[in-house]
Amino acid sequence: MHMTNVYEAYSVINGKQQDGGATTIYNPSNLSEHVGILHDVSSPVVEEATEAAKHAQQAWASLSGLKKGATLENLAVKLEENKEDIATLASSEMGKPIKEMKGEVARGVQLLRYYAAEGSRSDGDVIPAADPQVHQYSKRVPLGVVGVITPWNFPVAIPIWKIAPALICGNAVVWKPAKQAALTASKIMDVFQEVLPAGLINMLIGSGSQLGNTLLEKATIDALSFTGSTATGLHAAAICASRNIKYQTEMGGKNVAVVLDDADLDKTVSAILSGTFTSAGQKCTASSRIVAEKTIMPALKDKLKTAVAELRVGEALDEQNFLGPVSSKDQYEKVNGYISLAKKEANVVAETETIASDQEGYYIQPLIVEGVDANHTLAQEEVFGPFAVLLEAEDFDEAIDIANHTDYGLSASIFTNDLSRSHQFLERSEAGMVRVNLETAGVEFQAPFGGMKMSSSHTREQGQAALEFYSETKTCAIKHNG
Repeated sequence: MHMTNVYEAYSVINGKQQDGGATTIYNPSNLSEHVGILHDVSSPVVEEATEAAKHAQQAWASLSGLKKGATLENLAVKLEENKEDIATLASSEMGKPIKEMKGEVARGVQLLRYYAAEGSRSDGDVIPAADPQVHQYSKRVPLGVVGVITPWNFPVAIPIWKIAPALICGNAVVWKPAKQAALTASKIMDVFQEVLPAGLINMLIGSGSQLGNTLLEKATIDALSFTGSTATGLHAAAICASRNIKYQTEMGGKNVAVVLDDADLDKTVSAILSGTFTSAGQKCTASSRIVAEKTIMPALKDKLKTAVAELRVGEALDEQNFLGPVSSKDQYEKVNGYISLAKKEANVVAETETIASDQEGYYIQPLIVEGVDANHTLAQEEVFGPFAVLLEAEDFDEAIDIANHTDYGLSASIFTNDLSRSHQFLERSEAGMVRVNLETAGVEFQAPFGGMKMSSSHTREQGQAALEFYSETKTCAIKHNG
């Protein structure tokens, strides 16, 4: 077993590492390889972290927007300097292919620079008053201490798209990353500590249920930003609502790619493969349903069969591989449960039959099936793996009905050259992000990110929308005498 280059991850409170119990992390691409060691903490330290954040926030909030922006720009520089190490560690820890991981770190740099620039922009409006002697205006003010709970599937981008706007708005952060991405989180925290004052970001590694519940139920936080499962998100939302804490939850998805009879199939299949199988399908925006008009279905199936058979699945650090493994044993067992159901109750349309690795890892062959209706478990539940179900529609109207037939509403795409039907889809689709001739994943960092129905608490992340969440609006009026 390899013990070289083993990275040790610690919680950090007020700039100091916290000792704790040790958990060994293995590479999902090669289960004989040790990647790192996590040192867990338990719930008593949560209040210590929030107190450190509260103390640091006061000094941080007093800085000018320009100074806060300059600090975020320095963070971007440091992250870029460490991009190779962070990407390699993340790929080794949770199995995302190295090409994707490098792109994700680059996205983190872009996010930091985007929000750094907000430090020099207006944070309010002058509002006309009825009395000409009154000067009336609004301004954004910080919330205080923000709890941030992040998932493992985007170990760099999601933490930064939460933390960067929180910081530029003048807040401090208590960050609870998923244990499956805690090595990467610790590496990012190393970068943060080179630039930020102690206590401004405090990171806690440990049990999600234990630390997360303590953060939600007892800690003196002023807001919570959460990305994760629907069940946990609803639990978090209920607790925050009972405490009158501002919250946002980004949860599950059962996203759809609709293919109309006039679609360019070569371009469509390429986009579907990317939307469905990158990150081994472990994206909340992955295309897990493909709905096609009846007339184009035979040609679409032929092209999908050929394209999926040619996908290369193997070790995450091999840049020739399109997919790596799924992230963990739990993921492997969960996804394979759905694969077994699909093999029993559906018909295989397309499958990758070989794995380009002789290592033991959590590899799952990409699979597309048909032969179940829109109410079937495979068409309704989020699989979160390299899997999609193909559903047939008689016409455009039925395709939209099937697309909307889900509890979720995160992302939806349509492939067509018909401008009228494109606009109808954009209007009628019950999803927070709707796209034409683009995959369901890949929304740009400057655009609002979020869903409808059970996918989201109906707030938005990224872009200008994030600034609204991480601040409160104060309306000011002053009357001059004279």
